[in-house]
Amino acid sequence: MRFSTLKSGLPAALAGLTVSGAALAQDALGDLEVKGAPTPGGLGFQPAVTELARDLQWLDGMINVIIAAIVLFVTALMVWVVVRFNRKRNPEPAGFTHNSPLEIAWTVVPIIILIFIGSFSLPVLFKQQIIPEGDVTIKAIGNQWYWSYEYPDHEFAFDSYMIGADAQNKLTPEVEAQLIEAGYEKEHFLLATDTAVVVPVNKTIVVQVTAADVIHSWTIPAFGVKQDGVPGRLAELWFKAEEEGIYFGQCSELCGIAHAYMPITVKVVSEEAYEAWLDSAIEEYAGKPRNLDVASAE
Repeated sequence: MRFSTLKSGLPAALAGLTVSGAALAQDALGDLEVKGAPTPGGLGFQPAVTELARDLQWLDGMINVIIAAIVLFVTALMVWVVVRFNRKRNPEPAGFTHNSPLEIAWTVVPIIILIFIGSFSLPVLFKQQIIPEGDVTIKAIGNQWYWSYEYPDHEFAFDSYMIGADAQNKLTPEVEAQLIEAGYEKEHFLLATDTAVVVPVNKTIVVQVTAADVIHSWTIPAFGVKQDGVPGRLAELWFKAEEEGIYFGQCSELCGIAHAYMPITVKVVSEEAYEAWLDSAIEEYAGKPRNLDVASAE
């Protein structure tokens, strides 16, 4: 395991060797399109590739429509009041103090709006929080400032560092070369990692999230998932990615001075490519050979 970024004294050239060595098991994945990444100056969400993300984006759009309608109504009401009840038009103001029907209306209408929103938002929340049985289980552990991943079914683990972590988190020519060698582009600096989480497409993935030191947060915007990793506790999230590609996320809980430099990379591949990667990863990281699983089952 490498030292943290702030303590590392390794030169950038050694970082290139580290990246190359860490990516051996992922060489067989081939070229994947980057589909889940932030766009400079972009607005809106990343393309949704899970049912959870589509639900969240639809819910956000629906609530924005309600918010816009309320803002327009209140603005129009204020303009009408200013025009209709200004001092010039009403030199003698009315003397009443209560209007029961109006008071009932401005109490009941917001309650109805909240019930309407809740009837849609609670099912979305429950869908996220009720964890189904997973086809693949992964444990994500947040550290200052990198992620560790375990595939407990096959008893292997690896650390995932930002490409450029050993160059003091700076985009140097050496780091740019590392990005290109790993199959990324220059603009993926601060997003790409030397090793990625690899999952099969159209399979239910359960991610157990925790932390080794302080609170971190594991998130992939295109999947619509985000879960805090709390030391001493084990939380879970799930997703089913529907499109092959590379998806980026970043730690979303302020966790220290290098919080901005612990990105997340997930590669969604075909089932055949995943099986090939799994065999390579078991060999590279000294996991439990799968033929032992077959023998024990028999």
